[in-house]
Amino acid sequence: MRLRKYAVAIVAVILSVACVIVIAPLRIAVLRAMGRFLVASDQLQHADVIVLSVDSDGAGVLEAADLVHDHFADRVALFADPPDAVDREFLRRGVSYHDAAAVSVSQLHDLGVGAVEVIPRSVAGTVDESHDLAAWCSQHRYGTVVFVSTLDHSRRTARILARATRGQGLRLSVRGSRYSDFNPDAWWESRTGVRTEVIESQKLLADIVLHPIS
Repeated sequence: MRLRKYAVAIVAVILSVACVIVIAPLRIAVLRAMGRFLVASDQLQHADVIVLSVDSDGAGVLEAADLVHDHFADRVALFADPPDAVDREFLRRGVSYHDAAAVSVSQLHDLGVGAVEVIPRSVAGTVDESHDLAAWCSQHRYGTVVFVSTLDHSRRTARILARATRGQGLRLSVRGSRYSDFNPDAWWESRTGVRTEVIESQKLLADIVLHPIS
C-alpha cells in the first residue's frame, strides 16, 4: 500500500512538472503575441519623407535618424509644438516654454540629418494628426511616407492613417520605433508595460470594432 501511494505521488509530481514545462512556453508565446498585436508590421519602402508622430519624442528621433542613414529617405518632418494655454501663461510671465519640436529638430541635426521640416498643426490626437499629415503631403506633393510612431501605438496609428489617406494616392508605411519604452516581448514584466498593453489593446479593439475595414 505504501509503495502504491509512493508511486502515485511520483507520477503526480512528474505530471505537474510536465504541465509546467509545456504550459510555461505556451503562456510566454501568448503574452508575446498579445504584445505584438499592437505593433505595425508594414514593409518599409524608400520614401519622399519620414514623418514623426507627435508622441514619438526621442525614440522617434533616433528611429528617423537610423532610417535616413539606412537610405530610406533624405528628409524628416515632424509636427510643430505650438504653446498651449499653460505655455502661454509662462510666456506672459517672461518664462520660456519647452518647445518639443525645436528640441527634436536640434537632435536630428546633431544626428546628421540635414533636411528637417516642421508640419504646422493646431490640434492634438492621432485622428487630427492624420488629417494634418494628408493635407501637408498633398500640398508638398509627397507621394510616399514612412510614419514613425511608438511601438505600442503603431498598429492603431496605421489603421487611422489608412482611413485618413484613402483615395489620395499616398503610399504610407508605419514604423514603430525600436527605441520605444514598450517591449512587446516582455511587457508583462513591469507595471508600466501591463498598463500600456491593457490601455492600447482596448483602444485598438475598439478601433477594429468601429472600423472593421481600414
